[in-house]
Amino acid sequence: MRPWVLSEVNYGTIKGNPYEVAVLPMGATEPHNLHLPYGTDMYEGTDIGESACAYAHAKGAKVVVLPTVPYGTETNMREFPFAMNLYPTTLFKVIEDLVESLVRSGIRKIVILNSHGGNDFKPLLREMSGRTEAHLFLANWYNMLDDVYHDIFEHMEDHAGEAETSLILAYHNELVSRNEDGSFNADDGKTNPTRFDAVNKKWVSITRQWDWLTSNSGSGYPHAATAEKGERLMEVLTERIGDFLVELSNSELDESFPFWKRLAASYR
Repeated sequence: MRPWVLSEVNYGTIKGNPYEVAVLPMGATEPHNLHLPYGTDMYEGTDIGESACAYAHAKGAKVVVLPTVPYGTETNMREFPFAMNLYPTTLFKVIEDLVESLVRSGIRKIVILNSHGGNDFKPLLREMSGRTEAHLFLANWYNMLDDVYHDIFEHMEDHAGEAETSLILAYHNELVSRNEDGSFNADDGKTNPTRFDAVNKKWVSITRQWDWLTSNSGSGYPHAATAEKGERLMEVLTERIGDFLVELSNSELDESFPFWKRLAASYR
Protein backbone atom coordinates (compact mmCIF):
# COMPACT_ATOMS: atom_id res chain seq x y z
CA MET A 1 0.00 0.00 0.00
CA ARG A 2 1.24 3.47 -0.92
CA PRO A 3 -0.26 5.84 1.67
CA TRP A 4 -0.20 8.77 -0.79
CA VAL A 5 -2.49 6.96 -3.27
CA LEU A 6 -6.16 7.19 -2.24
CA SER A 7 -7.27 4.18 -4.28
CA GLU A 8 -4.85 1.95 -2.35
CA VAL A 9 -5.44 3.07 1.24
CA ASN A 10 -8.16 1.86 3.59
CA TYR A 11 -10.51 3.48 6.04
CA GLY A 12 -8.25 2.51 8.91
CA THR A 13 -5.63 4.81 7.41
CA ILE A 14 -8.04 7.56 6.39
CA LYS A 15 -9.82 7.68 9.75
CA GLY A 16 -7.15 9.87 11.27
CA ASN A 17 -7.34 12.32 8.30
CA PRO A 18 -3.58 12.28 7.71
CA TYR A 19 -3.67 14.62 4.70
CA GLU A 20 -3.20 18.35 4.16
CA VAL A 21 -3.22 18.39 0.35
CA ALA A 22 -5.27 16.49 -2.24
CA VAL A 23 -4.13 16.20 -5.85
CA LEU A 24 -6.85 15.66 -8.46
CA PRO A 25 -5.45 14.57 -11.85
CA MET A 26 -7.63 15.45 -14.83
CA GLY A 27 -7.22 13.48 -18.05
CA ALA A 28 -9.15 12.77 -21.22
CA THR A 29 -10.17 9.91 -23.50
CA GLU A 30 -9.31 10.76 -27.09
CA PRO A 31 -7.17 9.62 -30.06
CA HIS A 32 -3.44 10.40 -30.00
CA ASN A 33 -2.24 9.96 -33.59
CA LEU A 34 -2.25 6.31 -34.71
CA HIS A 35 0.25 4.97 -32.19
CA LEU A 36 -0.65 6.13 -28.67
CA PRO A 37 -3.57 4.86 -26.57
CA TYR A 38 -6.83 6.73 -26.10
CA GLY A 39 -6.00 6.88 -22.39
CA THR A 40 -2.72 8.76 -22.89
CA ASP A 41 -3.78 11.84 -20.90
CA MET A 42 -5.21 9.65 -18.14
CA TYR A 43 -2.00 7.61 -17.89
CA GLU A 44 0.10 10.78 -17.82
CA GLY A 45 -2.01 12.38 -15.11
CA THR A 46 -1.87 9.24 -12.97
CA ASP A 47 1.85 8.62 -13.46
CA ILE A 48 2.88 12.24 -12.84
CA GLY A 49 0.53 12.64 -9.89
CA GLU A 50 1.68 9.45 -8.18
CA SER A 51 5.34 10.22 -8.80
CA ALA A 52 5.10 13.78 -7.48
CA CYS A 53 3.14 12.67 -4.41
CA ALA A 54 5.64 9.89 -3.68
CA TYR A 55 8.43 12.47 -3.85
CA ALA A 56 6.53 14.86 -1.56
CA HIS A 57 5.53 12.11 0.87
CA ALA A 58 9.19 11.11 1.23
CA LYS A 59 9.91 14.70 2.29
CA GLY A 60 7.20 14.64 4.94
CA ALA A 61 4.31 16.19 3.02
CA LYS A 62 0.81 15.11 4.03
CA VAL A 63 -0.45 14.61 0.50
CA VAL A 64 -2.76 12.22 -1.33
CA VAL A 65 -3.44 11.74 -5.03
CA LEU A 66 -7.00 10.92 -6.09
CA PRO A 67 -8.00 8.63 -8.97
CA THR A 68 -7.65 10.40 -12.31
CA VAL A 69 -10.83 11.70 -13.93
CA PRO A 70 -10.57 10.03 -17.37
CA TYR A 71 -12.83 12.42 -19.31
CA GLY A 72 -12.36 15.99 -20.48
CA THR A 73 -13.62 18.56 -22.97
CA GLU A 74 -13.44 17.19 -26.53
CA THR A 75 -15.61 19.57 -28.55
CA ASN A 76 -12.80 20.14 -31.07
CA MET A 77 -12.35 16.38 -31.55
CA ARG A 78 -16.02 15.54 -31.91
CA GLU A 79 -15.53 14.10 -35.41
CA PHE A 80 -13.15 11.40 -34.13
CA PRO A 81 -14.82 8.25 -32.78
CA PHE A 82 -14.76 7.72 -29.02
CA ALA A 83 -13.47 11.17 -28.21
CA MET A 84 -15.47 11.17 -24.97
CA ASN A 85 -16.67 14.70 -24.32
CA LEU A 86 -17.74 16.48 -21.17
CA TYR A 87 -18.76 20.07 -21.90
CA PRO A 88 -16.92 22.64 -19.75
CA THR A 89 -20.05 23.35 -17.70
CA THR A 90 -20.43 19.62 -16.97
CA LEU A 91 -16.75 19.18 -16.18
CA PHE A 92 -16.79 22.19 -13.84
CA LYS A 93 -19.75 20.72 -11.99
CA VAL A 94 -17.94 17.38 -11.58
CA ILE A 95 -14.98 19.17 -10.01
CA GLU A 96 -17.22 21.31 -7.82
CA ASP A 97 -18.85 18.15 -6.44
CA LEU A 98 -15.48 16.50 -5.83
CA VAL A 99 -14.18 19.62 -4.08
CA GLU A 100 -17.26 19.59 -1.85
CA SER A 101 -16.48 15.96 -0.91
CA LEU A 102 -12.87 16.87 -0.12
CA VAL A 103 -13.91 19.81 2.05
CA ARG A 104 -16.25 17.52 4.01
CA SER A 105 -13.24 15.24 4.46
CA GLY A 106 -11.22 18.04 6.02
CA ILE A 107 -9.13 19.02 2.98
CA ARG A 108 -8.59 22.74 2.38
CA LYS A 109 -5.70 22.63 -0.13
CA ILE A 110 -6.48 21.10 -3.53
CA VAL A 111 -4.28 20.88 -6.61
CA ILE A 112 -5.92 20.21 -9.97
CA LEU A 113 -3.23 18.43 -11.98
CA ASN A 114 -4.32 18.86 -15.58
CA SER A 115 -3.03 16.56 -18.33
CA HIS A 116 -5.29 17.63 -21.21
CA GLY A 117 -4.88 20.82 -23.21
CA GLY A 118 -8.60 20.93 -23.98
CA ASN A 119 -9.42 21.42 -20.30
CA ASP A 120 -9.44 25.11 -19.42
CA PHE A 121 -9.81 25.33 -15.65
CA LYS A 122 -8.74 28.92 -14.93
CA PRO A 123 -12.36 30.16 -15.22
CA LEU A 124 -13.36 27.48 -12.71
CA LEU A 125 -10.83 28.75 -10.16
CA ARG A 126 -12.23 32.25 -10.58
CA GLU A 127 -15.81 31.01 -10.30
CA MET A 128 -15.15 28.99 -7.14
CA SER A 129 -13.04 31.65 -5.42
CA GLY A 130 -14.87 32.67 -2.25
CA ARG A 131 -17.55 30.01 -2.76
CA THR A 132 -15.67 27.16 -1.10
CA GLU A 133 -13.56 26.76 2.01
CA ALA A 134 -10.89 25.09 -0.10
CA HIS A 135 -7.99 26.84 -1.80
CA LEU A 136 -7.64 25.58 -5.38
CA PHE A 137 -4.41 25.48 -7.35
CA LEU A 138 -4.09 24.60 -11.05
CA ALA A 139 -1.03 22.78 -12.39
CA ASN A 140 -0.95 22.24 -16.17
CA TRP A 141 2.16 20.05 -16.27
CA TYR A 142 2.88 20.80 -19.93
CA ASN A 143 3.33 24.50 -19.05
CA MET A 144 6.18 23.81 -16.60
CA LEU A 145 8.89 23.03 -19.12
CA ASP A 146 9.83 26.15 -21.09
CA ASP A 147 13.30 26.47 -19.58
CA VAL A 148 14.25 22.79 -20.00
CA TYR A 149 12.18 21.53 -22.91
CA HIS A 150 14.87 21.82 -25.58
CA ASP A 151 17.44 20.27 -23.26
CA ILE A 152 15.39 17.08 -23.58
CA PHE A 153 13.48 17.21 -26.85
CA GLU A 154 14.17 18.12 -30.46
CA HIS A 155 10.63 18.89 -31.63
CA MET A 156 7.87 21.02 -30.12
CA GLU A 157 4.98 19.20 -28.52
CA ASP A 158 1.29 19.80 -29.11
CA HIS A 159 -0.55 16.49 -29.13
CA ALA A 160 0.94 12.97 -29.40
CA GLY A 161 4.31 14.37 -30.41
CA GLU A 162 7.81 13.71 -29.12
CA ALA A 163 7.16 14.50 -25.44
CA GLU A 164 3.92 12.57 -24.98
CA THR A 165 5.25 9.63 -26.98
CA SER A 166 8.38 9.59 -24.80
CA LEU A 167 6.30 9.51 -21.60
CA ILE A 168 4.19 6.60 -22.79
CA LEU A 169 7.30 4.76 -24.03
CA ALA A 170 8.87 5.14 -20.59
CA TYR A 171 5.92 3.91 -18.54
CA HIS A 172 3.51 2.09 -20.87
CA ASN A 173 5.72 0.86 -23.69
CA GLU A 174 3.43 -2.09 -24.40
CA LEU A 175 0.66 0.32 -25.45
CA VAL A 176 2.66 2.06 -28.22
CA SER A 177 1.75 0.74 -31.67
CA ARG A 178 4.71 -0.09 -33.92
CA ASN A 179 5.30 -1.27 -37.45
CA GLU A 180 7.09 -4.53 -38.23
CA ASP A 181 10.42 -2.68 -38.47
CA GLY A 182 9.98 -1.25 -34.96
CA SER A 183 9.10 2.29 -36.06
CA PHE A 184 6.02 3.96 -34.64
CA ASN A 185 2.75 3.38 -36.46
CA ALA A 186 2.21 7.14 -36.70
CA ASP A 187 2.18 9.94 -39.22
CA ASP A 188 4.52 12.94 -38.88
CA GLY A 189 2.03 15.05 -36.92
CA LYS A 190 1.93 17.85 -39.48
CA THR A 191 -0.81 20.44 -39.03
CA ASN A 192 -2.94 22.39 -41.44
CA PRO A 193 -2.69 26.20 -41.20
CA THR A 194 -5.81 28.36 -41.31
CA ARG A 195 -6.29 30.98 -44.00
CA PHE A 196 -5.66 33.76 -41.43
CA ASP A 197 -2.11 34.88 -40.68
CA ALA A 198 -3.13 36.33 -37.32
CA VAL A 199 -4.53 32.96 -36.22
CA ASN A 200 -1.46 31.05 -37.45
CA LYS A 201 0.78 33.46 -35.50
CA LYS A 202 -1.43 32.96 -32.40
CA TRP A 203 -2.35 36.63 -32.21
CA VAL A 204 -6.00 35.56 -32.51
CA SER A 205 -7.42 32.39 -30.98
CA ILE A 206 -10.00 29.95 -32.28
CA THR A 207 -11.22 26.52 -31.28
CA ARG A 208 -9.18 24.28 -33.54
CA GLN A 209 -11.25 21.57 -35.20
CA TRP A 210 -8.89 18.61 -35.02
CA ASP A 211 -10.26 16.80 -38.06
CA TRP A 212 -9.30 19.82 -40.18
CA LEU A 213 -6.10 20.61 -38.28
CA THR A 214 -4.58 17.11 -38.48
CA SER A 215 -4.60 13.94 -40.55
CA ASN A 216 -4.93 11.39 -37.73
CA SER A 217 -5.30 13.60 -34.62
CA GLY A 218 -1.53 13.96 -34.04
CA SER A 219 0.03 17.42 -33.83
CA GLY A 220 3.79 17.25 -33.33
CA TYR A 221 6.55 14.98 -34.66
CA PRO A 222 6.65 11.75 -32.60
CA HIS A 223 9.44 9.77 -34.29
CA ALA A 224 12.32 11.21 -32.24
CA ALA A 225 10.76 10.01 -28.98
CA THR A 226 12.58 7.64 -26.62
CA ALA A 227 11.85 6.14 -23.23
CA GLU A 228 14.96 7.83 -21.83
CA LYS A 229 13.56 11.25 -22.77
CA GLY A 230 10.30 10.32 -21.05
CA GLU A 231 12.17 9.41 -17.88
CA ARG A 232 14.06 12.72 -17.92
CA LEU A 233 10.78 14.58 -18.36
CA MET A 234 9.24 12.70 -15.44
CA GLU A 235 12.21 13.60 -13.23
CA VAL A 236 11.71 17.30 -13.94
CA LEU A 237 7.96 17.19 -13.35
CA THR A 238 8.27 15.08 -10.22
CA GLU A 239 10.69 17.51 -8.63
CA ARG A 240 8.87 20.68 -9.65
CA ILE A 241 5.41 19.52 -8.66
CA GLY A 242 6.69 17.58 -5.66
CA ASP A 243 8.56 20.55 -4.19
CA PHE A 244 5.42 22.67 -4.54
CA LEU A 245 3.38 20.00 -2.74
CA VAL A 246 5.86 20.00 0.14
CA GLU A 247 5.62 23.78 0.46
CA LEU A 248 1.85 23.67 0.22
CA SER A 249 1.52 20.93 2.82
CA ASN A 250 3.72 22.80 5.28
CA SER A 251 2.11 26.19 4.75
CA GLU A 252 -0.18 27.44 7.52
CA LEU A 253 -3.76 28.22 6.56
CA ASP A 254 -3.81 31.67 8.12
CA GLU A 255 -5.78 34.72 7.04
CA SER A 256 -3.12 35.81 4.50
CA PHE A 257 -2.76 32.38 2.80
CA PRO A 258 -1.47 31.95 0.10
CA PHE A 259 0.38 35.26 0.52
CA TRP A 260 2.85 36.10 3.27
CA LYS A 261 1.10 39.29 4.33
CA ARG A 262 -1.11 42.03 2.98
CA LEU A 263 0.62 45.03 1.41
CA ALA A 264 0.25 48.22 3.38
CA ALA A 265 -2.14 50.70 1.77
CA SER A 266 -0.34 53.55 0.06
CA TYR A 267 -1.69 56.95 -0.91
CA ARG A 268 -0.32 59.71 -3.10
